[in-house]
Amino acid sequence: MRRNKAYDTIIIGGGPAGSTAAAVLSLHGRRVLVLEKEKFPRYHIGESLMPYCYFPLERIGVIERMKTSHFPKKYSVQFVSLNGKVSQPFYFFQHFDHPAAQTWQVLRSEFDAMLLYNARDKGATVLEETKVTQLLQDNGAVVGVKAVNKAGEERAFHAPITIDASGRDAFSVARNRWRVPDQKLKKVALWTYYKGALRDPGLDEGATTVAFLPFKGWFWYIPLPDDLVSVGIVADREYLFDETRDLATIWQREVQKNRWITQHLAPGKQVCAPGVKDGPFYTTSEWSYRSKYCAADGLVLAGDAFGFLDPVFSSGVFLALKSGELAADAVHAALVAGDVSAERFRDYGDTMRKGIEAMRKLVYAFYDHEFSMREFINQYPHLRGDLTDCLIGHLFRDFDELFARVAEFAQLPEPLPHGRPLGLL
Repeated sequence: MRRNKAYDTIIIGGGPAGSTAAAVLSLHGRRVLVLEKEKFPRYHIGESLMPYCYFPLERIGVIERMKTSHFPKKYSVQFVSLNGKVSQPFYFFQHFDHPAAQTWQVLRSEFDAMLLYNARDKGATVLEETKVTQLLQDNGAVVGVKAVNKAGEERAFHAPITIDASGRDAFSVARNRWRVPDQKLKKVALWTYYKGALRDPGLDEGATTVAFLPFKGWFWYIPLPDDLVSVGIVADREYLFDETRDLATIWQREVQKNRWITQHLAPGKQVCAPGVKDGPFYTTSEWSYRSKYCAADGLVLAGDAFGFLDPVFSSGVFLALKSGELAADAVHAALVAGDVSAERFRDYGDTMRKGIEAMRKLVYAFYDHEFSMREFINQYPHLRGDLTDCLIGHLFRDFDELFARVAEFAQLPEPLPHGRPLGLL
């Protein structure tokens, strides 16, 4: 087994969290190694960006490429009732006077590749088709990894600190049994793609639409480039599979339950996912979870490797980008201080927990049968801005009044203690 030259940081995974962390650390002048098990571009779900994605994308130097891309522009989120009635859209620019008020709907294969190649351009060493198999430890601290490349060759890589950005594989979480599921957010997703389906006119053409199903299930409807639409269902497993497990039958049954979805899909033709031959239906268990810990000695978790939250408000990519950025800054500071112990990442963990908890409360409210966004805003119009802040990703601020009032309509969760550094829970 070959040894490598020394790096300052090893990053497991080249998705949005890992690529962002690699770019930020490279901009700090650090020697960074990214180990990605797949060959990019590769297919991935999670195609809708929040407005606050703008800021980490700007920092790592890809915002101009986003502006000239063919990704549809997203100005708002709208909600549709079972009878097809569309809410007043939440136009981001009405609340937020900044270029970030316009965001994008992305093909993740292209978007993620853009971020990974940007990290390489910034100076990071990127090895694709290289799967991490083991964390190397010395006196309990992580000091590197073992990995196997496509040819089956095993190598050891060493660095003072490793960032686990392995996505929902959650490499460290799975091996250390740190995964804590959110028992009330166990959902299943079923999705597909259409060519030629309807798009709303004007500014609403690129809107994310959340269309309701009975018992708080919902459709997403996301316009993508090349006349493609991503459309999917998120619901309780018991509801979705109550009559049959045939995906086509389930799909047609649910499409007929929302008039807006029925009308918008009617002129379209169902197709496979971009670049994927198998299909046309795809499923996953959208089990929300968080790691017990955000860090151990020599190890920091970022993105879905730290936690995954129900996708109803499209927070996944933003939380990945933001955690990658914050983790990279924390790692750089730790390297400057010569201290990569878990304790160094207390502030990082607390910041991420605060933002995730704000979004988690909003997700709980969404699924509560007693909660109506329209009724809430009618009763507390002065809190529409706070609510919109959550929807755009401005999560790292005080929402005490907002959720005190939301709690009058919905049963909200107590904050989870999970996500502090190892030894501080």
